Amino acid sequence: MISASYLSDQFASSLSYDRYLQIGTEEQRRRWAQVYDAAHLTDAQKLLVAGFAREMKILIFSGIWCGDCVQQCPLIHRVAEANAAKINLRFVERPKESELAPELQINGGSRVPVVVFLSEDNECCATAGDRTIHRYRALARAKLGPLCPTGIVAPEKDEVDATLGDWLNEIERVQLMLRLTPRLRQKYQD
Repeated sequence: MISASYLSDQFASSLSYDRYLQIGTEEQRRRWAQVYDAAHLTDAQKLLVAGFAREMKILIFSGIWCGDCVQQCPLIHRVAEANAAKINLRFVERPKESELAPELQINGGSRVPVVVFLSEDNECCATAGDRTIHRYRALARAKLGPLCPTGIVAPEKDEVDATLGDWLNEIERVQLMLRLTPRLRQKYQD
């Protein structure tokens, strides 16, 4: 399990979405923007996220250069911005040649994005990554082979909507975990 102190340190040195995009090239920012522009929460989804009661932190270990990050991180940002008072989204850049901490590796490798969901006091609630089920299904259909997607072209609208839904479900799951945990219910007397 990842220690709260490690996650706290990572969160303290992480970047907001807008600051994170500034470390990329103009072309990388364009790729992230095309996915962000294609993704929209429905009114029902916005209402759901607006009802979140607990503060939560989402820390994403990402690569501004990574095609999977391009096609997923803007979706998470769309969810987070729907309730910025309760969802604090931050990014840590993983350079291409760098290894992730062993606790963050997926299937024995340093894949990104790795999303870590934290409580307000930096307790690890869950991790997710490197792709959601809908993202994996789209890649399997396309039979891309051993190369990762480039992010040059935005994914199809149906895939964007489905992957956005996957991330929203995971964020809601963690929000409910935080809402129902006895230690926070006792703290807030609710």
